This record gives sequence, C-alpha cells and structure tokens, in this order.
Amino acid sequence: MAERKPTIRDVARRAGVAPSTVSRSLTGTSYVAEDTHARIRRAAAELAYPLPRRTAAPHSVAALARFPSAWFFAEAIGGIERVLRAGGYRLVLHNVGDPAARAAMPDDGWGLAGLIVVASSLTGSERAALAELRVPVTVVGGSWPGMPRVGIDDRAGAVTAVRHLVALGHREIALLSFDPDDGVGRETTDARRQGYVDALTAAGLEVRPEWMIALGDDAVAGARAAELLLGGSRLPTALFAMSDEMALGALRTLRRAGVDVPGRMSVIGFDDQAVAEYADLTTIAQPAREQGERAAAMLLGALDDLPSDTPDVELPTRLVVRGTTGPPPR
Repeated sequence: MAERKPTIRDVARRAGVAPSTVSRSLTGTSYVAEDTHARIRRAAAELAYPLPRRTAAPHSVAALARFPSAWFFAEAIGGIERVLRAGGYRLVLHNVGDPAARAAMPDDGWGLAGLIVVASSLTGSERAALAELRVPVTVVGGSWPGMPRVGIDDRAGAVTAVRHLVALGHREIALLSFDPDDGVGRETTDARRQGYVDALTAAGLEVRPEWMIALGDDAVAGARAAELLLGGSRLPTALFAMSDEMALGALRTLRRAGVDVPGRMSVIGFDDQAVAEYADLTTIAQPAREQGERAAAMLLGALDDLPSDTPDVELPTRLVVRGTTGPPPR
C-alpha cells in the first residue's frame, strides 16, 4: 500500500498555524512573520513535504474559467481581479475551455492561495484533484457541493423571460440554447433550458423539440439558429435566447430576411450587456461583475480565517423590457 503523501494541512497542524498561512509562507508572502516562516519551513522538512517548484505570482489566486471572450466571463473576472488586487493578491487565469489546459489543472507546484471557479462545470475527479490543494475555494455560478457560491437562479431567470412572452400573448416560443454538451457551462445550460420548459408547461403550451436549437453561445450561433427557424415548416412568433450575443445574432438574421421584430417575431435575451440597450433588446439582467466581486470577497475572508454565516449568495435577476418584444401578429 502506497504511503500517504503529506498535505499542506499536515504542515499547518505541525507548525500550529492555519493552512492559508502555510500557503502564503511557502509561496514567498512577505507579511508572514520570520519566526512563523521558519517554523513552517521546519515542519515541511520534517514531513518531507515538497516545497513549491514554482509560483504563479506572489499571493496568487487562480480563476478557472473559459478565457474571457464572452461577456459574462469578462465581467465576472473583472470584478474578481479588482477585489483581489485591493486585497494584495494577484489573479491567474486558467482556461478550462481549452482541452489541453483542462488536462493540466493547478497543482501544489503553483503555490496558490486559493481558487475561484467561474461558471464552469467540473467532473468529480477534477474536483477531487483540486481539493487536494487544501486551499479555500469559491464558486461563481454553477455549483461545487460544499463550497461557497455566488450566483443567480438561472432557471428562474429563464422562467421570467418566457412568462413575459406568454403574457404578451405568444403561444409559439422557440429556445436558442447553449450547447448542452459543452462541459464548461453545462449546469447553466441545463437550468435555463429547464426554466423554458417549466414556463411553457405552466402555461399549458407545447414544448416542441424542433424549436429548441442548441448551436453555441455567441452571435454566430444565434444567427445560424435563426436561419434554421426560418427554414422550418412553421415560424414561431417569439424566441428566447440564452444570451444577449445569441439574441443579437438572431436579430440580424431575422431583419435581413425581412422579418419584422417585434411585429412578426419577438426576441428576448439574457444578461443585459451594455450593447443590449443600444440594440433596444429586451432581456433578463444579471449582475455579472458583482458576482465576481462577492466571490472574491468571500475568498479573502476565508484566507483571513474569518467565519462566514452565509456560505451561499444568490443575487437577483430582473426583466428589462425594451423594443424587441410585443404582442404576436394577429
């Protein structure tokens, strides 16, 4: 039977300090007292604990996310970076949307003080490997059982979007969905899809699979999805897109095809990006930057060993009605 390798908690226990203090000391953190630093190094040597081979940066926290090309990731990571910088930490981005990078998850050699998982679904084995780092973890969107989370109710947000269309009189409503096979955002996709189904079912409306189109999460995917709807045997009177990018792509395709929005078809998105206002897009607003800020603040509290009575934070979404939704054609 293989001998168990010492962990950062073992070192902390022997040195009589918190695991976060061990992490700061071994990654070269300047504010750890010299006698404490010496005690930690001595405990690590006695336990044969491997010292970090490299460090990402002094006081580093890793954010696991798809690189911030999409609006939500850019906003959330911007909030995370601002709070961490104010707290004396630096942010390291790790792209879990890239298969090669995902196969090389952070390990002890990174010398990290903590982790923030940004709207990214992880497998059980990936979670187990990251848990071996023995550092504080917070989650933005998605979930990690047992870890504190900041996010929104994606399912409820989708319900609100579809209810708005139903209240206007729409009975034939399509869904432009993220790819359910994309491992990065699977939980978000599933929740918003379920909200769409819930709202239709509650209104006594048919859920038509041919009107549930999943091609991606950007404007190109939205444009292609609208093309498929236009090529179908019957055009719905409204569509709900899981992101503003997808909604804007669909809008361009519909308008170029001569489909009046909202006279012939209503369109609603999700996010409320800055561009949504200028496109006069009806959407579901969510506080993406605040989610990142709150998650980073929670992580700093854990690093300072501060107790938390509210491990999970759910921020509200809201319906923003603009010019792309109206009653269906008579």
